[in-house]
Amino acid sequence: MKKRNPAAKAALLGVFCAEAIAVSFLESLLPEFLPLPGVKPGFSNIVTMFCVSTLGWQYGLTVTLFKAVFALLTRGTTAFFMSACGGLLSWLVMVLLFRFAAGKLGCLGIGLTCAVAHNAGQLGVAAVLLGPSVLALSPGLLLAGAAAGLVTGTVLRLLLPVLKKQTERFLSPPQRTIPPKEVDD
Repeated sequence: MKKRNPAAKAALLGVFCAEAIAVSFLESLLPEFLPLPGVKPGFSNIVTMFCVSTLGWQYGLTVTLFKAVFALLTRGTTAFFMSACGGLLSWLVMVLLFRFAAGKLGCLGIGLTCAVAHNAGQLGVAAVLLGPSVLALSPGLLLAGAAAGLVTGTVLRLLLPVLKKQTERFLSPPQRTIPPKEVDD
């Protein structure tokens, strides 16, 4: 990203963190629609994917960490570790894919791969906390993650123009308006 006003960059990052947290909160209100525990679509990852693909890995990392802290504050320590480990593994895969394979995979492929990585990170934490028997849920969770990744990749592709316009508004230099001269009668 080009050199920009640091205040504008910080404000934009704050907006993206707020958007991701708001979507994450709204998603937590959804009922579980599969017989697997904790399966959610992962729509807040759309914000992370946009940040990594457009603004850079630092923005994506910050959004990922803010989401994990939000999970800690609202749902406790276990949710924090699940969010942090899944989110960080997904973020790392996302950074590598956007850097080396974006043209080959596109939003759908990256969304799918990152969702599976997110679930793998969460399964790793669950195995540490609950024992290796939880890994029996792996096939179902990985399939659900793949489906969720296809949805988030599709939604990102649809929202790209809106998110880019939002970004441009924050990072564009302010338009100077010259007040009209007063006319004396």
